[in-house]
Amino acid sequence: MLRTLDIRDMLIIDRLELEFQPGLNVLTGETGAGKSILLDALGFVLGWRGRAELVRSGAEQGEVTAVFDLAPGHGCEAVLAEAGIGAEDGELILRRVNARDGRKTAWVNGTRVSGEVLRQLSDRLVELHGQHDDRGLLNPRGHRALLDAFAGADTGAVRGVWTARRKAQAALAEAREAAETLRSEEEFLRHAVAEFDDLSPEEGEEELLDRQRRTMQSAERIRADIAKAHGALTGQGAEGLMTDAIRWLDGAAEAAEGRLDAPLEALGRAMDALGEAEQGVADCLDALDFDGLALERVEERLFAIRALARKHGVLPDQLPAFDGELRHRLEALDASDGDLKRLEAEAAAAETAYATAAAALSEERTVAARQLEVAMGAELAPLKMERAEFRVQIEDGEPGPEGWDAVTFLVATNPGAPAGALNRIASGGELSRFLLALKVCLTREAQGLTMIFDEIDRGVGGATAAAVGRRLARLAGDGQVLVVTHSPQVAALGGHHWRVEKRQGADETISTVVPLDAEARVDEIARMLSGDTLTDAARQAARALIDG
Repeated sequence: MLRTLDIRDMLIIDRLELEFQPGLNVLTGETGAGKSILLDALGFVLGWRGRAELVRSGAEQGEVTAVFDLAPGHGCEAVLAEAGIGAEDGELILRRVNARDGRKTAWVNGTRVSGEVLRQLSDRLVELHGQHDDRGLLNPRGHRALLDAFAGADTGAVRGVWTARRKAQAALAEAREAAETLRSEEEFLRHAVAEFDDLSPEEGEEELLDRQRRTMQSAERIRADIAKAHGALTGQGAEGLMTDAIRWLDGAAEAAEGRLDAPLEALGRAMDALGEAEQGVADCLDALDFDGLALERVEERLFAIRALARKHGVLPDQLPAFDGELRHRLEALDASDGDLKRLEAEAAAAETAYATAAAALSEERTVAARQLEVAMGAELAPLKMERAEFRVQIEDGEPGPEGWDAVTFLVATNPGAPAGALNRIASGGELSRFLLALKVCLTREAQGLTMIFDEIDRGVGGATAAAVGRRLARLAGDGQVLVVTHSPQVAALGGHHWRVEKRQGADETISTVVPLDAEARVDEIARMLSGDTLTDAARQAARALIDG
């Protein structure tokens, strides 16, 4: 519920603070007094699109602050939580500043926010209804949701199977595309796998073969030198001389009184090392002992591995992993037929589930549409539109998360006349009454919204205006309705009444709003009945309207 609206330096308002109440709040005043400015200011703080120039002449900036009371569980709480804004014990404070250069800045409960956050909050705080309302009842894009709300329809089941349907269809499409890709390369895959079967490359094999090849190529050159060295080590060379030296030193060791012990130990170690060297040289000779065919076989396999790697654009060491990938793709191709059949069955089941749920929702909407048409007929009669017809058109539309129905509200102002959109068929006064009747039918309980009706009673008077007022009062109920009106019958039914006045100063025009007490209210309604000249008869008629 809107509790206060504080306006500073906006249009022709210098400073204005209003305190609104639950129930039916009435704003009256002469044409041009500035009633629409209040709506402009409220729309500004709520982030609605409006006038480009709002700052009062001579001021550096204008600002509007609106304070709302929120009931527990109000829809704004989710928006606040998502924006990271704390709640203020059921109080919501919106403040927006418009600088002279056009820059706009907004705060919610002291936290700076974007215009989008304001608009999300406004959708849950305020409904504006009038002859030029394209955000609410006149917008066909919202008619399906309005019918669902009237029906009490739960679209969650349809939304759930729609999501499952989309997932199943996406999985099937992805599998088909993958299978098509695999089929296009089936010949390549089978040929490539056969090549790998023939060659069977192993990780690290290319490096090993390259090392063997280089060793073989240089073997002939180095083998002769190694053989000579082996002969020197195993013949009467170093080993024989060292053996003779040890024998001679052993014979002289006793007489040398220990001075030969260290040399003898060193010669023993040298003999051991010489043996190890001899064995290593022998092993090397054995390794270098090969024929030309062995080199040819090594080179042939090495070149085959490298050619296969170049063919597939990988490194030789990556061939085993690439072989595994090829085999996996071939296995997927072989299994794709079975997977496609399974996914096709799942997609068909999801389609059937969606069609069943959407058809049930469509039937629920059809029943609700007839009920709404009957309810509208009952509401239009007291509004002197008993010959008008209201129809709910349900057609096949694009399937979506809320079913496949396209819902449009149509009216015919006279029996037999073609039905059309509300804002194209009805005149100003008729449109106002259609909107009011529709709002009465669609509003089943308090929604936590402040409903604003901007001159919705234009073009009607007398008993019809009184019927409009009674319906506005009914809509207010335990909630809150603000109505800008020129109708004394409507104003008389208000629980709270303000008069909008325009004061002409020496240099500027200022608009202000005055709350009316009981006597001032009588005078205002009398003025609305008789014009500027107040008479006792007009006051008496005003009191009669107020007393009902």
